[in-house]
Amino acid sequence: MTKNTPQDASRQTTGDAHARYIPIHAGLYPIFLAAFVVVFVISNITASKGVTIGPLVTDGAFFLFPIAYIIGDVLAECYGFKATRVAIWTGFASALVAVLAFYVAIWLPAADFYENQEAFSTVLGLVPQIVAASLAGYAVGQLLNAWVLTTMKNRNANAPLWQRLMGSTVVGEFGDTLVFCLIAATAIGISTLSDLVNYVIVGFVWKTAMEAVLLPVTYRVVAWVKKREMRVKP
Repeated sequence: MTKNTPQDASRQTTGDAHARYIPIHAGLYPIFLAAFVVVFVISNITASKGVTIGPLVTDGAFFLFPIAYIIGDVLAECYGFKATRVAIWTGFASALVAVLAFYVAIWLPAADFYENQEAFSTVLGLVPQIVAASLAGYAVGQLLNAWVLTTMKNRNANAPLWQRLMGSTVVGEFGDTLVFCLIAATAIGISTLSDLVNYVIVGFVWKTAMEAVLLPVTYRVVAWVKKREMRVKP
């Protein structure tokens, strides 16, 4: 039977006294996931406002959705369908938590000095319908976008990146826009078929056109992410 020396005891005591943590692997995926979720949650709030710009009918989140799709493209192109799906479901869960928090805040009794309870309830009370529209739209749009992009890449990895980006965008954006607009239209005050058609067409054309315009940005981000992630060791 061997005896522990004072040095061994010292090393054991010192080792046990140190807190242990799970190491974080370097990488950009968590940052893109967080950005994706933030854009998604904010969109659910700003989309509750109907917006008209000249003859165009849209909502207050029209400038955010192209950003979400660019992030989605980067996730799908660089990290694959499964990783993108995780980001989408994380966004869904975050949006549901936000809705619950809004309704708890509405339900709580207002202070005597607070004079905006009705406006607070009116604005945030619309969010659940918008969230339902976003959840359904994203479930169709983002998953279609990621699936089409990764499928095209798996079939022909040598094809130009712009073909995957635009092909997936057209399919994903149409599915997203159609489902979202059909559910969210009444929440923002759209009541006629012509306005609904306008809403769908404007949303689809705007989102697709914006991604086409921002294609050089997406190219550079994808190239930068691939270069950096390939260089960083897990």
